[in-house]
Amino acid sequence: MSPTPGQSAGRRLSPVGRLGALTLDKFADLLHEAGVVGRLFQLCLQPRAWPRTTRNVLARQVFFTGIGAMRFSMLLAFLVGVSIVFQTNLWLKQAGQEELVGPILVAVVVRGMGPLLVNIVILVRSGSAIVTELATMTVGGEVKLLETQGLDPLEYLVLPRVIGVTLSVWCLTVFFIVVSLFSGYAAALGLQVNAGASTAFLDSVLSAIRWQDILLVTAKTVVPVLLTTTICCVAGLSAGAARTDIPQAATRALSRAIAALFISTASITIISYL
Repeated sequence: MSPTPGQSAGRRLSPVGRLGALTLDKFADLLHEAGVVGRLFQLCLQPRAWPRTTRNVLARQVFFTGIGAMRFSMLLAFLVGVSIVFQTNLWLKQAGQEELVGPILVAVVVRGMGPLLVNIVILVRSGSAIVTELATMTVGGEVKLLETQGLDPLEYLVLPRVIGVTLSVWCLTVFFIVVSLFSGYAAALGLQVNAGASTAFLDSVLSAIRWQDILLVTAKTVVPVLLTTTICCVAGLSAGAARTDIPQAATRALSRAIAALFISTASITIISYL
């Protein structure tokens, strides 16, 4: 039996061709998700997109994502601040450069680990819940029911979740940085870092923070969370009709979201140093 033209073309496709086809597929997905983000920006500025039902979904999302993850995020921030001071002080003491503990704490927490760790925590905690919830609604026919009632799923389901998660991550990042800096300060006092002056360590931390860091933290917080939450929402709404599509959608969304998180964070870091 002779192969069909499509089968012949698939067999003739070289490894480089398959890589190119895969790259084009991923790029098309990225363009689609970027288009969804752009549409969400338009919707969030329109008063008609914020009826009471949408505001209720937004409030529930902020409570689940922000308030629900507060305790674990603050514990993680405390441990990060203490561990960074302990590790850097151990090595810098041998080099006689203990006064650099404060600037290193700022560089690691404010410009690096703070936004990234909070995004990872929220992605694992809320991203998986969002994609599972929306995929379950899609499989159960609830999304189609909303469309038949004249409701746009992008407005009612995606917009409040993306905005709610973004607001929660930004607030949690600010709290994370503050707790990390103060726990690092407490650890420095315990280790008697810069013991010559009681406020020397705190002064070194505050002097190392620049106004550009505010823009950097905002970019590293908002851009990745917009991408990751949108990816989770799109994957949930793109689930098939079978129940087995729900875990597949969650796995696919989380893998893509994690890749988007690290790529966007690394890109912003590289741009900030140019």
